[in-house]
Amino acid sequence: MVPWEDDPAVLVGASTLDDAAIYRLSDDLALVQTVDFFTPVVDDPYDFGRIAAANALSDVYAMGGQPLTALNIVGFPSGVLPLEYLARILQGGAETARLAGATVVGGHTIDDPELKYGMAVTGLIKPGEEWTNAAAVPGDVLVLTKPVGTGIIATAIKGESASEEAVVVATASMAAINRDGAEVARMHGLRAVTDVTGFGLLGHLSEICRASGVGAEVWFDALPVLPDAAVLARGGTIPGGTKRNLEHVSDWTVFDPDLEPWQRLLLADAQTSGGLLLCVPAEKVSNVVRSLEERATPAAAVVGVVREPGDSMISVRAASAGREVVTD
Repeated sequence: MVPWEDDPAVLVGASTLDDAAIYRLSDDLALVQTVDFFTPVVDDPYDFGRIAAANALSDVYAMGGQPLTALNIVGFPSGVLPLEYLARILQGGAETARLAGATVVGGHTIDDPELKYGMAVTGLIKPGEEWTNAAAVPGDVLVLTKPVGTGIIATAIKGESASEEAVVVATASMAAINRDGAEVARMHGLRAVTDVTGFGLLGHLSEICRASGVGAEVWFDALPVLPDAAVLARGGTIPGGTKRNLEHVSDWTVFDPDLEPWQRLLLADAQTSGGLLLCVPAEKVSNVVRSLEERATPAAAVVGVVREPGDSMISVRAASAGREVVTD
């Protein structure tokens, strides 16, 4: 067990499995801090840099913060790849950080046989305005701002079996920063938000359920899915991380018997730079979805609802028909 420091200035730490830490500097100012890096998920180095930066920045957005600075983290196989490749990665990262209003102020590079890139990001927030996994309540509606399937598409890219359309759409989704989704959440006074990344939709939803002491219901037919991801999943193009995710979540998830194995895997697909999962009071759902659509976020999908805790933490139903949740 990691011996976490007991510091009263830590407003959000590791105990709620939130996306980033929040450290109070004063009554009016706190830092949001996070770090993330990984191996390439696309072939183009510039796009890889954009995606990795968007992924790291997303943790700050998921806490309600504004990104301020970023430090590059690089593992680079010198002598194997040209330095121009690294330059393109860093260019993509810097331009994405700039789009988020953050400044890349330095970083660190090591010689590594396997290429890796990401960022340590610091953001700002006012104490008391932070979002957390622990603030969901029964009756909240689950709204997702990006489609799922990036893990499956990335595996297909490595196996050279992804279509051009799938690569283009998945790259655009992963490279999109979650600023607009965060602005909508702030505008409508939401308090429970997470982003969907490596643990998949069900894994990150479970963190909200545990921290908030609630259950949840998800509707598969409402899930936004990237082009070709369903076809690839049916054909067995599944990353190892997705398989492990499904094995893990199956301990506390009840799946509709009508769901096929590939559909369960999509729900657990390990995402890179996924969307925000918003817990929205029912009376605000229509306005939140409308605001997301006006900003053209990659998705604005009502995918489920928060429930009172029950025998299972999460239940997944094949269809959402007859489950009215919008009351405004």
